[in-house]
Amino acid sequence: MRAARFTLDPAFTVGEVNPRLFGSFVEHLGRCVYTGVFEPGHPTADDKGLRRDVLGLVRELGVTAVRYPGGNFVSGHKWEDSVGPAEARPRRLDLAWHSTETNRFGLSEYIDLLRKIGPQAEPMLAVNLGTRGVAEALELQEYANHPGGTTLSDLRAAHGDKDPFGIRLWCLGNEMDGPWQTGHKTAREYGRLAAETARAMRQQDPGIELVACGSSHRSMPTFAAWEATVLEETYDLVDHVSLHAYYWPEDGDLDSFLASAVDMESFIDNVVATADHVGARLKSTKRINLSFDEWNVWYLPEWEARAEAFAQDDWPEAPRLLEDRYSVTDAVVFGSLLIALLRHADRVTVACLAQLVNVIAPIMTEPGGPAWRQTTFFPFAQASRYGRGEVLDVRVDSPTYDTAKYGETALLHATAVRGEDGSVTVFAVNRGRAEALPLEVTLGALGLSSVVEHSALADADPDARNTLADPERVTPHPVDGTVLRDGTLHAVLEPLSWNVIRLV
Repeated sequence: MRAARFTLDPAFTVGEVNPRLFGSFVEHLGRCVYTGVFEPGHPTADDKGLRRDVLGLVRELGVTAVRYPGGNFVSGHKWEDSVGPAEARPRRLDLAWHSTETNRFGLSEYIDLLRKIGPQAEPMLAVNLGTRGVAEALELQEYANHPGGTTLSDLRAAHGDKDPFGIRLWCLGNEMDGPWQTGHKTAREYGRLAAETARAMRQQDPGIELVACGSSHRSMPTFAAWEATVLEETYDLVDHVSLHAYYWPEDGDLDSFLASAVDMESFIDNVVATADHVGARLKSTKRINLSFDEWNVWYLPEWEARAEAFAQDDWPEAPRLLEDRYSVTDAVVFGSLLIALLRHADRVTVACLAQLVNVIAPIMTEPGGPAWRQTTFFPFAQASRYGRGEVLDVRVDSPTYDTAKYGETALLHATAVRGEDGSVTVFAVNRGRAEALPLEVTLGALGLSSVVEHSALADADPDARNTLADPERVTPHPVDGTVLRDGTLHAVLEPLSWNVIRLV
C-alpha cells in the first residue's frame, strides 16, 4: 500500500487547544454517581463517600471541565433538593431515566469531587429550563457564587460551604429541541427563555460564560434551523452553542463506523457556518464558539431496545444503565473523534466526554469492588496529556476506502499539536481493518530531531476489551521502527489502530 502523507509547518496552524476540550460529564444516570464516583462504605471511600480508586483514575485520565447534573436529568431537577444535610434531602422520581433519585450526592458533593480531582477540574453547571426558569436559575447562581450577606449565600454557608463555588461556565438547559426532554420547547420558545435567563444571570455576574442549547444531534429534523432561531434570540448574550453526537455501527457496518469522525467534522462545520451566518445578519463582531458537551461511542439502539422492556411501576435506585463495554474497534473510533475535536480547536473550545464513570464511560467500577480502565480510557488520557498547545494544520494525502455512509474516505485520520516547548505530538488513526498503513510526515521548519515515543492501541482481536475478570487485556504498546530521517518522519500504522507519536 502506498504511504499516507502530510506536511507540518509552524506557519500553518489551526489554533490553541483550550484545556476545556478535555472535559467530561457526570449525570445522575445509572451508576455514574452512585457506586461510580460516590460510594460511602466502599473500602477506598474517603470521609465524604468519594471513591479514592476512581479519583485516581480520573486524575490519570486528565479530565478538566466536568458538566453536571445533566443531561436529561436536569430538566426535571430541583436544585434545592441537592443541598443541605444529605439525610434530610427528598427522594424524587426521575422521569428522564425512570429511576428514584435519593439526592444523597448533590451540589456540595459535586464541588468536593472537583476539588479532589485537582485544580484543573472546572465546574460546568446546567440549569433547568425544562420545568423551571429564570427565577430558579438566579437562585441557584446566588446560592453557588455569591460571597455572603444574602439569604441564599448565607444558606450555603450554613450548609457548611462558607466559600462560594465560583462557577463560571453555565449551560442554559439541555437538549431542549428533543421531544424526549421534560419541558421540550420550540426553538423560539427556548430561545426567548434562554435569552431572558442569560440576561438576568449576567445582571448578577457579567463575567460568567453561557452555553445555549444547539441541536441534540445532527439528524434532528430541526437541525440548523434550531441553531439559527436560538442564536437570533441569544447571540449577544451567550458565548457558546452546544453540539451532541453519539456513534455506533449501524446494521453492523464497521467501515462506516470507523469513519464516524467524517460526520463529526461536518457537523462542526455546519454549526460554525450557521452561527457565523446569524452573526453576519445581526452585524455583530462577536464570534460564537462551540461546546461539544456530549460526545462518545454509544450503542444507542441496544439501550432503546432494553428501555422498552422496563416495568413502568418500577423506579429503581441507580440501576445498571448504558454500561457499554468498549472494544479495540470502539477505542479507535473514539480516538478519531478526539482527532476531529482537536482539528477544530479554533472553534470547539469546550468538549465533554459523556460520561465519566460506568455510563458509556472510560472508567468502570463494581459496587464494593475494583475500578478499571476501558479501552477508550487510553486515547483520552494520551490526548489530554500530550494534546496541549497549538494545533498544526494537517492536510492528509491518503489511500482511501469505500464506505456505505460516507463514500470514499481516507484511511488516515490525523492531527498534530505543538507544545510550548517546541515538541510535536502526532495523533493518527488507521481506519483500515486489514492492512498496515505507511506514514510519511514532512516536518519542515519545526526543528525536530528525534522520536521520543510511538505507541499504538491495536490488537489482533478487534473485539478485545477490558473486563472485571481481565482489566488489562488491552493497553497501548510501543511501536518499533519509527524514525525521523532527513526531516521526514517514517512510521507504519498497524491495522485498525490509534497512534501517538511524540517528537522533539
